[in-house]
Order: sequence, then structure tokens, then C-alpha cells
Amino acid sequence: MQTAEQVGKDVPIREGDYGEKVATIEPGGVEYIALRERHGKPIDLFSTWLSPNLEFATVFIGVIAVAFLGLNLWQAATAIIVGTALGSVTHAVLSSWGPKFGVPMMVESRGAFGFLGNILPAALNGLTASFGWFIVNSVSGAFALQALLPSFNLPFWLAFLVIVVVEVLIATLGHNLIHAFERWALPVLGIVFILACFFIFRKGNYGYSSQSAPGGWLLAFTAAFSYAVGWNPFAADYTRYLPPNVNRKMVGFWAGFGVLLSCVVLEMAGAVLATIAGTKWGATDIPTAQLQRAMPDPIYYLTLLCIAIGAVAANAINIYSGTMSLVALGIREMGLTMRQRRAALAIIVGVIGFLLGVIFQAQVAPGSKYETFLLLISYWIAPWLAVVFVDYWLRRGDYGDESMFYRSTYNRWQGVVAMAVGLVVSVYLFANDFGLYVGPIPTNNPNIGDITFIVGFVITAVLYYVFNLNLRKQTADQRAAMGSRAA
Repeated sequence: MQTAEQVGKDVPIREGDYGEKVATIEPGGVEYIALRERHGKPIDLFSTWLSPNLEFATVFIGVIAVAFLGLNLWQAATAIIVGTALGSVTHAVLSSWGPKFGVPMMVESRGAFGFLGNILPAALNGLTASFGWFIVNSVSGAFALQALLPSFNLPFWLAFLVIVVVEVLIATLGHNLIHAFERWALPVLGIVFILACFFIFRKGNYGYSSQSAPGGWLLAFTAAFSYAVGWNPFAADYTRYLPPNVNRKMVGFWAGFGVLLSCVVLEMAGAVLATIAGTKWGATDIPTAQLQRAMPDPIYYLTLLCIAIGAVAANAINIYSGTMSLVALGIREMGLTMRQRRAALAIIVGVIGFLLGVIFQAQVAPGSKYETFLLLISYWIAPWLAVVFVDYWLRRGDYGDESMFYRSTYNRWQGVVAMAVGLVVSVYLFANDFGLYVGPIPTNNPNIGDITFIVGFVITAVLYYVFNLNLRKQTADQRAAMGSRAA
């Protein structure tokens, strides 16, 4: 039987000595993490996934539900709780795979998609994280800095640059510093946001009533799900250093609970914030400035500071995992002479993201194109989840010696075809992105909201299962002949 100690003979091992060092650049990129380098505890995942959600992009999910979709607070609460819970459960499951396989999430994805087929989800995730989330969160942090220091009259580009430089520095150093930063940031962010939420909930108008937009609940549910599920393609990146004999159920629990708790509380705070008299959510209004209507000035300014810190906490993860996804496209394995360096790519992404953010700040800030961005995330992540979950179930979690994750000759058509068909069909028929594209079904049935990601998941899951009717038997035969790593 293939043991965990033997896996390193069949896959590329991450180079260098890293251990638990924090103030050093993480060596290597997307290679397998050797057993001598494994460290950490399941509870570490709680701060890793709670801190990055303590920022304004999370709060604004609740604002969207009430201020833009017209839900009352109780409707918003159910949409937020159900959507976040669903995304948190899938995050928990994927996080539990990291200690078992010892590879990043988008490398493990090659098991289902094959080397070339995996380019589709890896490229989508690289672009979503490295540029999409990176710019959205950095813009929020920059607005918070501007509001925090009004007497300095900071130009947007300078406030944005400060946020970006700190984010890129943490992401460049890598895995251990990210975990440490999220852990160090949690007490500060936690205390300040608890105080901010106290004042928001205290001033909320719980009798608030508005005219719900057609399909408003489903749109709010999708937004909440999209925010939580947006972390899913990063899940194993932050658990692959854990020992393979760790309690994987607790790994999943702490990762999922960190996302669930932070998102539900802050999104509900956003929903209540939208009901407070005097808050304005127009295209020319700065969203972070509306917090001043809800709390005393000292708490307001502390909250602005923590919004900036929270943006860094979120984007350190986005940049790190985004660049890991870009590396997972396979540049190194395809035989190019340049040695891959994740750290160098993080810096390049930071420079490009800074330029894009300065140019397009009005289009990516929460409250403008943010809702569209959230919907687009769910459109592609749901079909990707369908493929990896069905594949894992069919194989009973057994990927042999994991060498398939790194063989450029290992190619499969089933995953990419199922995902592409599920994505195209669901978007064409069900997309409800007002101002971008509305499919024929929501056009004729406006109360349906946006169920694109649900349809995409179902279509992809069914297609992938049909395409792989013999996969379970093939895996069983290989297990009998070569041994198993299914435990």
C-alpha cells in the first residue's frame, strides 16, 4: 500500500527549508509539501478564514440585500444565512483535503480535469483572485484610508498604493506569514468590529420595509453564497502544510466556521446599516463613509482603520492563491526554461492590479459593479465544484500516488467539457445580470431571480457522472493493483 511517506518519490517536492519561519520568502511554488515541512493545528484555520472577512466588502453584501434589492431585514437574514452556510460547508470539505494530498487546491483540481483541462478553472481563479477580488478589496481599503485621514486630503492613487504595497509584501513572503498575519490581526479586527456591530444593531430600523425587487431574495442568496464560495478555490492552499494524520474533520470545521461566523455577522450588520436614517447608497456616495451615521466618531475612525487592515488580510490571501492558480496553469511543467517563482509573480500581479485599480476604481468599488462581479463568481465556481466533488466521490478520494497531479501527459476531456457545457447553458438560459445580460428564462419570469449557479452545478454534476460511469471500477482495480491513499 502506498504510504504518505512514499508520495514524495512520485511527485515534485517543494524545495528549500521553510518550517515555521515567518520572516522569510516561502520557497517553491505548487509542489508537494514533504512530511518534514508539515506543521500547524486545525484551529489555526479559524483565524485564517475569519480575519479576511472582517472588511467592508463583506458588510456590503448585506447593504446590497436591503438598499438595492429591497428586502426587509428578516428576508435579508434568511438569504444571508442560507447562502453563507452553503458556501461555508463546501469550503470546509475542500479544506479537509489539504493535509491528505499536500498540494494546492488548483493542483488537486488536475485529478478531475487533467493537466490541460485544468487550465480553464485555474485561469478563471487566477484572474478572479489576482485582479477581481484584489482590486475590489484594495479599493475599499483605499476609501477607508481617505475617510480616516481627511485633513491629509490623500489622493486615491496614494491611498490605494499604501494598501497594495502591504498586501503584496505579505503575499510575497507566503504561507507562514499569511497565517501569522491573520492570527495577529484577529484580536484587533475582532474587538473593533464587535463594537461597530453593537452600534449598528442598536440603531437599526427593524421595522424597515421596502419594495422587494423581482427575485430579490434569490439574488441576495446568490450574493451571499458567492462571497463565501469565492474562498473555495483557495481552500487547500492553507491546509496543505498540516500533517496528513491531523484530524481532517476539525480542519474542515474550523475553516468553514471561520467563514460562516464572520460573513453572517458582518453581512447582517450591512443589512441593518442600510436601514439607518441618513445613510446614502448612491453611485457618488462613498460606502465606507456611511458608517459614521451609525456610531460615535472614535468607533467610526477605528472601524475605518480596521477596514483598511481587513482589506490587507483579505488580499494577502487573494494575491497568494491567485498567483498559485496562475502557476498551476503549468508553465514550469510544460518545459519552459524559466524557473517558476511564485513570489515574483505576486509582485507582478500587484503592479498590474494597482494600475487597473487606479484606472477603473469607479467600476470595481462596492456599490457599482460589485453585484455583477459576485454573480459572475458563482457562475464558474459552481460547475467547478460539481466536477471536483463528483470526481472525488467516484474515486472514493483515492488518487493513487498523486503523481497524476503533476504529469503533463495526464489529460482528461470529461471535466472541462462538463464544466464548459454547464457554464454556457446555465448562463445563457438563467443569468440575471441586469445591465450585462439577462437570459430568456428570467426575462420571461422575473420573479425567478438568479439561479444560474444552481443550474450550472446540477448540469455539470450529471454530465460528469455520465461521462465517468466506469471511473469507480477503474479506481478500484488500480487500488487493488497498486495500493491506496484513500484514507
